[in-house]
Amino acid sequence: MMIDEMRRELQRRLKRGRFAHSIGVANTAVKLAKRFGADETKAYVAGLLHDCAREFENEEFPAQAEVRGIKINPVERAIPLLLHAYIGAKMIREIYGVDDEEISQAIYRHTVGAPNMTTLDKIIYFADMIEPNRNYPGVDKLRALAQTADLDEILLTALSESIIFVVQKNSLVHPDTVAARNFLLLQR
Repeated sequence: MMIDEMRRELQRRLKRGRFAHSIGVANTAVKLAKRFGADETKAYVAGLLHDCAREFENEEFPAQAEVRGIKINPVERAIPLLLHAYIGAKMIREIYGVDDEEISQAIYRHTVGAPNMTTLDKIIYFADMIEPNRNYPGVDKLRALAQTADLDEILLTALSESIIFVVQKNSLVHPDTVAARNFLLLQR
């Protein structure tokens, strides 16, 4: 499927606001890819399709994950929305014909992160946080960081902010987010 076809199919499947977010992430990912020397086409496709599984409702995610052989940990069982990343990583092949392991992995890791993330993984994780449609306290600080800091510093800040946000909501912190942050700190 060509990129224009992917965009049309995604627009047909997602709600208007989610589709606008996906376009914002794709365009932001391209800007970050230019800055950090990553493949701009892969960044665009991963950004465009990162939320493709959001066509499903929260209560559908466990069944959609199980159909695809995705193991569900206790945190994901408690917060099924987290499963959309793993489901989306499979759906890009099923629906959009994208058979690229780097793109699939970047989509898989875009919500909670992982240790030893690739450049593309980091770009999609961060683009999802700072795309122009996002509006939350601290987003402007993160956008400014994207202009000046190196990619690991950006990711470390993004992971830290994500953990702080989740803790302040008195919610569960996914173990992969903690592992991703610890991995970066141990690399210093």
